[in-house]
Amino acid sequence: MGNQRISAHFEEAAAVLERFRAEQRNIEVVQHAGDMMVAALKAGGKLISCGNGGSMCDAMHFAEELTGKFRNDRAPIAAMSISDPSHLTCVGNDHGFEQVFARFVQAHGKPGDVLLAISTSGNSPNVLRAAEAARAAGMKVVALTGKDGGKLAASCDMEVRVAHQGYADRIQEVHIKVIHALIDHIEQAMA
Repeated sequence: MGNQRISAHFEEAAAVLERFRAEQRNIEVVQHAGDMMVAALKAGGKLISCGNGGSMCDAMHFAEELTGKFRNDRAPIAAMSISDPSHLTCVGNDHGFEQVFARFVQAHGKPGDVLLAISTSGNSPNVLRAAEAARAAGMKVVALTGKDGGKLAASCDMEVRVAHQGYADRIQEVHIKVIHALIDHIEQAMA
């Protein structure tokens, strides 16, 4: 029984990934999102990323691979995740959890920057507020969503949706592959 359940996890994950990969529009949207990020960077802008829970970990991974190194040695790339615990707890305490990402975007976002907003449901209130703040600041918004895209689908310039109706972990597994593809695209273009 245990082996079957474990095996089923890998089979389902592979099926979700294959459905996403097989849809050519998904590949094109990832490329367009990467191109949007590259254009911002080449114009002197930066990338800011945010998400909750596992999506925050993905947002952090996105930023650190760009400021550090993904596959090739190169100059650091301007990226930051909204993940400083002192900022999150200060703003959460003083303004409410829905504002933790938006306040950071308001403080650091500039016209021409890009926000990578990650929400498997597309309905995380604090991610939605960040997208609104980014648009108000003249930034572009790339959203990684799941299911039907939620409210975030209408609040972004480019949406990469994993249209899986099951658990969020399957969506997050495809999100990290999208993130790696974006990082590689950016790294190659900025080399």
